Amino acid sequence: MHPQRTRAERVLGPAFVTALIVIGIFFTYRGSQASGSDAPRFEVDPLWPKPLPNHWVIGSAIGVSVDAQDHVWIIHRPASLNAKEIYASQNPPAAICCKPALPVLEFDAAGNLLNSWGGPPSDPNAGYKWPASNHGITVDYKGNVWIGGNDPADTQVLKFTQAGKFLMRIGGGESKGSNDAANLHRAAKIFVDPAANEAYISDGYGNKRVIVFDADTGAYKRHWGAYGNKPDDTDLGPYDPSAPPAKQFRNPVHCAELANDGLLYVCDRVNDRIQVFKKDGAFVKEAFIEKNTLGDGSAFDITFSKDRDQKFLFLADGSNDRIHVLLRDSLQELTSFGDGGRQPGQFYAVHSIATDSKGNLYTTETYEGKRVQKFVYKGLAPIAKLDQGTVWPQQK
Repeated sequence: MHPQRTRAERVLGPAFVTALIVIGIFFTYRGSQASGSDAPRFEVDPLWPKPLPNHWVIGSAIGVSVDAQDHVWIIHRPASLNAKEIYASQNPPAAICCKPALPVLEFDAAGNLLNSWGGPPSDPNAGYKWPASNHGITVDYKGNVWIGGNDPADTQVLKFTQAGKFLMRIGGGESKGSNDAANLHRAAKIFVDPAANEAYISDGYGNKRVIVFDADTGAYKRHWGAYGNKPDDTDLGPYDPSAPPAKQFRNPVHCAELANDGLLYVCDRVNDRIQVFKKDGAFVKEAFIEKNTLGDGSAFDITFSKDRDQKFLFLADGSNDRIHVLLRDSLQELTSFGDGGRQPGQFYAVHSIATDSKGNLYTTETYEGKRVQKFVYKGLAPIAKLDQGTVWPQQK
């Protein structure tokens, strides 16, 4: 004798009902897990930064960093502005507005523009070439400003003072691939470790590795690829989310951010994953974020919360147009915010992210996004939604 079946089982079949129960348990667990946790809460500041002077406009914004004074630094690509956006820069001017801003811009916490510089040097003996395609900016613990470049001709990173005085170049010769210890190839971003004074470079768009140099002398230290393997420049073909995880990074390796506890978090952008390493390149773990994302991938850039333990990790996802909020130790996602669009709090290809001392977040947008935004930290709060959407300021 079979046990008496429920009406649902008689109509749908026991296997189908069992599947529905399993699915229900999964979503109930996922929802209760989120609602029982706290996460940082943010609201966009729609009035930050203040308008730029000189009829200036920003092109594709592809780097952001915050210094020890909570000044916000961005780098953008003036050449990405189309002719109608910069009529005033024509000779003779075709209209009153507008002109491209200089590539490097420094803002104070209130959003006032403090300083601007950058571009090809006027002195042929300057000792460096400005990148053909600006990419990434980092203000290190000594106050020095580092930039990369992701054009096929860019095989260097550059180091400047905050006033724009050139200090040092790493690389600059012809790249020989991902195991070349002297040259870079389309480097994406730099992070300088205060403890060891070492520069970690996500190298990046042409190579498939993390590489480390002495931050004062530029002397080579070490490099590695995915899982700590020796890098291999074999073309892996298009990313397939159903395939086994790739044993090498795909281009671009888009960030390498060092946490206070010495763990290095690497953005393997098109593979939709974060990989974590010790400082010597020993692999620790990985996590996939929006694993079915194709095209440009999901893992664009990383920053950490400002508590002592850096409990939270924030991941900029330029394809899904949102910021993912993760627990740093487990890489479990708690929530996300943002959506595609042009309004404040929305994104078109959010590219870079940084945190100030108060926990506020700053983002830049590439392609036609062409802006920097500020998200004000509002403290910890219970998670109401897994996907928060646009975090508009709440009515008082």
